[in-house]
Amino acid sequence: MTVSLRFSAPRRWALAVAAVALCGCAVNPVTGQRELSLVSEQQELAIGAANYANYRQQQGGDYYLEPELSDYVADIGRRLAAHSDRPELPYEFVVVNNPTANAWALPGGKIAINSGLLRHLTDEAQLAAVIGHEIIHAAARHGAAQMSRGMLLNVGLAAIAAGSQGSSAEWLGTASQYGAAAWMARYGRDDELESDYHGIELMVAAGYDPEAAVELQETFVKLSEGRNSDFIAGLFASHPPSQQRVDANRAHASALGVGGQRHADRYAAATAALRRAEPAYRAAELAGKRLAEKNYRQALAESDRAVERLPAQQQFWLLRAAIWRGLDEPSKAEQALATAISKNRDYFLPHLQRAALRWQRGDRRAAADDYRASYRHLKTAQAAYFIGMAALDAGDTASADSYFASAVQLGGEYAQLAAAERQKLRN
Repeated sequence: MTVSLRFSAPRRWALAVAAVALCGCAVNPVTGQRELSLVSEQQELAIGAANYANYRQQQGGDYYLEPELSDYVADIGRRLAAHSDRPELPYEFVVVNNPTANAWALPGGKIAINSGLLRHLTDEAQLAAVIGHEIIHAAARHGAAQMSRGMLLNVGLAAIAAGSQGSSAEWLGTASQYGAAAWMARYGRDDELESDYHGIELMVAAGYDPEAAVELQETFVKLSEGRNSDFIAGLFASHPPSQQRVDANRAHASALGVGGQRHADRYAAATAALRRAEPAYRAAELAGKRLAEKNYRQALAESDRAVERLPAQQQFWLLRAAIWRGLDEPSKAEQALATAISKNRDYFLPHLQRAALRWQRGDRRAAADDYRASYRHLKTAQAAYFIGMAALDAGDTASADSYFASAVQLGGEYAQLAAAERQKLRN
């Protein structure tokens, strides 16, 4: 006799979650504890490698003004990583051309420090505290754990959908998308405390004063309480400060009972040019605020001060382009974007913005060139859609369909436009 077991949707959800959880445990390399993990180490390394360049583009591109600054940061990172629980990871360290005070780590040890954060540290030991914290996120597989939790959640959703006669393929697609993006989700409190704790031990092993980690968190807490958080909004979003973290760092540093080096002079020398440019960055920050208020003339005056002090900074010319667009001066905006491109051709955004201006005025051939340049650095649905439209203009329907397909895959409003164009090609 065959017995057929029928379960409700919630029961199917529980069974699905239990089945995945039972076969998805791994040991945290840092703590030695068994934790949920649905992402293999090979997948983890592949995710980090595949996304590192793209995410640096999304965050402002590499800090091209002083390549030696990235070398300095990378040297500190390598010394710290050598003491980690996963020294064999293919660690990479880079400075990103972004004025916000943030740092981040992708799975597999791909780590970036924003140039804006370097402006607000006082010595090398504080920088080591930041880098050590990010190394632990990578070594402890926190990004992979975030992905696993997202995938597990969607296994449950898939089970519920199946119980409700939903499309399993549709739900599994959603699960995959959620899991792929989860490594950039906000870390939980336990992950942050764990990275602080073991990051301090990396500092000590490398000869740095652990008190720097206490000072770092104290600074961030004061800034968050004072709401003076514009320039560290990204840091607060992904690494929320708290008095609990300050207290935990202080207790751990005290228990270790060791001192160490601060290397303030070495840090001052490495960041001297960045610090000399502080008035320019402050003018740009003020220009950005005036732009948000739609006080375009005042924004333009502040941006004048910024580019006068540091004309090589591409971000300032992008800001000027935005101001000129606000003043309905597209020709001047395009000139500012041309200058931005001349400062650094390896960043996608000025190409993308100039392409949009050129397309609007009917210069579709020049616009297509810019869209292609943008797309080489970062694949966006907007660029893919307009490259496809340019291919249609040239009668190349095969290329057009290929770019439209890429736009659909990348998602967003241009994905919908691209899908409509693909449908037209099939009618």
